[in-house]
Order: sequence, then C-alpha cells, then structure tokens
Amino acid sequence: MFVLAKGQRELRLDLFRGLALWLIYIDHVSPDLLTWATIRNYGFSDAAEVFIFISGFTAALVYGRATFEAGFVIGTARVLRRVWQIYTAHLLLFLVLMAEIAFVTSVSEKPAFYIQEMEVGEFFRQPGSEIIQALFLRFRPLNMDVLPLYVVLMAFLPLVLLVARLHRDLPLACSVALYILTLRYDLHLSTYPDGFWSFNPYAWQLLFVFGAWCALGGRKRLSPLLESRAVFWLAVAYLCAAFFVTMTWYFPPLEALIPSWLARLIYPINKTDFDVLRFAHFLALAVVVLRFVPAGWAELRSAWARPLILCGQYSLQIFALGVALSFAGYALLMEIDAGVVLHVLVGAAGILMLYSVALVFSWYKWAMSGRERAKTNTSELITQSA
Repeated sequence: MFVLAKGQRELRLDLFRGLALWLIYIDHVSPDLLTWATIRNYGFSDAAEVFIFISGFTAALVYGRATFEAGFVIGTARVLRRVWQIYTAHLLLFLVLMAEIAFVTSVSEKPAFYIQEMEVGEFFRQPGSEIIQALFLRFRPLNMDVLPLYVVLMAFLPLVLLVARLHRDLPLACSVALYILTLRYDLHLSTYPDGFWSFNPYAWQLLFVFGAWCALGGRKRLSPLLESRAVFWLAVAYLCAAFFVTMTWYFPPLEALIPSWLARLIYPINKTDFDVLRFAHFLALAVVVLRFVPAGWAELRSAWARPLILCGQYSLQIFALGVALSFAGYALLMEIDAGVVLHVLVGAAGILMLYSVALVFSWYKWAMSGRERAKTNTSELITQSA
C-alpha cells in the first residue's frame, strides 16, 4: 500500500517541510515586509498547507506501516505517544511565548500594542482560568494555532488507518463528506472566551487525510495525472489566475479588471475553513513543483538542500523554536522601527538559528546511536566470553 519501501526515506518530504518551516518563521517575524519573499502574497495557499499535507503523508507512512504490520493496538499506542509529544511541545511553547510577551511588555513603551497584537489580554487579566483553558487547547496566543490542529488530526489518525483497512479510498471519501458537512452546517471548535479555532479541524482534516491517502498508495494512482502535460498547463494557468487575484488585494486599481460575478463567486477565500480555492491552489502548486523536483533529484544530496532537509527532519522542534524566535524578532523590529536591511538580517539570523539547532539534534541522534551500538557490541562480547 505504501509509496516507499520500508527503510527508504523520501528526501523531498523533508526538503519541503523544512522550507515550509522557514516560510512560516519569515511570515511571523516580518508579516508586512519579508512575506513578499514567501509564497503567502502570491496565491491563495501558503506554507501552512504544505506543512499539514506533509504531516499527513509522513504520519500515514510511519504509523500506517506500524499499524498494519504490528496490529491496530500497537499502532494506536505509537500514534498516541506522538500526540502526547506534540501536546507537551505546545504547552512548553505556550509558557515560553507568554514569558517573552511578559518581558517585552515590561520593557516596552507600548505594552498595550503587544498585548492586543498577540491576543493575550485575557491572560494578563485572569491568568488562572486562561492557563486551564490553555491545557484544553482553547486559549492560545497569536501564531500558536498549528500545533493544536496537529494534535487533533494526529489523534484521529488511527481511525483513518482503520477505515483504510476496509477500502483504500474510504478515508478520503469520508473526509470529503465531513468537509462538505462542515461548510454546510458551519461545524467548528470554539476558543476561550468567545472565538473559534483559526484552523478549523473539521475542514483542515481534508488536507491531512489527503496526504495520508497519498502515502497509502493514492499518489501512485495519481501519477498519470501528475505527469500529464494538460494537467501541468492547467495548474500553471490556475496559479497565474490566483496570482492576479491576490495582486488586487495590494493594488486596488486592479480590482476593476475582475468581473463582479467572478468576485461574488470566489469571495470570501476563507483560510479558517480551508476554502476549496486554497486546496486547489495547493494542488496546482504541487503539480508544478513535482514536475521540476522529481523523485531521485540529484540536488537533494547537495549542500544547499541539507539545511532545509535537516530542519524538515526535526519539524516539531524547529516549528516550536521558529514560533518563539519569530515573536522575539518581531518585537525587536518593532521596538527599533527597523528598515528593510534589519528585517532581512533578523530573518536570516533566525533561519541560521533554526539550522544550528537542527544540527545539534542531528549530532545528538548520531552520538546516541553510536553509544547504543557500543553497548550492543559490548554485550555480544560478554556473551561470547561466557
């Protein structure tokens, strides 16, 4: 069922996940300036779609094989262990980010700006109840919406895999049905005190399950479409159309070129409920990118790709660090009223820190595996001597 043989690693997943992490950091640290260097301002989708799709793909690839080979109970136990890791990482990130906000507001001349910007006014008024709500994923500062979504989606992965045992396409069919019901009946999860999840799990599950479906063999069956020249040029045309529409958001005179009937048809392009136009944009982007980055692409082994791949391999740690660094960098840029050069320097410094931490994790993994090998060899020698 799987697109990769056991023990084989798809470096493109790590490459694009690492790229998504870098883009998310840049979008957060400089939301008004450096975002012009990311995909956010040039189409309907952004790095969030890339991250969620690859998360679904890799989750099914890793835990699906464990579930089908070792059994549903063991596979579910492994998934829940990962869910716990993501949840605890979210709580740790929450504490770090709140500490950052508290420090910045204590030294800044405009503390109210940061409290309002990060949506933490309720926390500073009544921290006790807010912390309890944070434990239930119902309260979180700005830019801390992805990990709660990831927790919920991963928690339902065993159900997706169980349904896949019945029929390979059934999980995707159920996911599409739930997506349609979400749009029809406005299904959502609430936040504290009176809001909604910025990433509606009922809607965003479609992208996660689609990624899982691809890992369970769906991508192989999509190969004829991905390799079709007609589909490729259709994707290019859609990306160009999306690019023009997004340009009208920043250059209002261009709005006159969009017919009123078309504007009524496409707006609003809702990120919270994962608008179908965002999904189509992600698919078009994937079709074009995969044409230029095929499997076994030689550049995946090059030096320039290594930082991205390494960050992608430690995605949870790098994502959490990126969110923490992005607020620190954002506050610094706001306090000194920085220009373009300083924005670029802060962005580059943050990416360098992300890569450095990924290097440390990689070294630690290598060091620990060496110790385990040494223990195994020692045990074998003792056994042979006895």
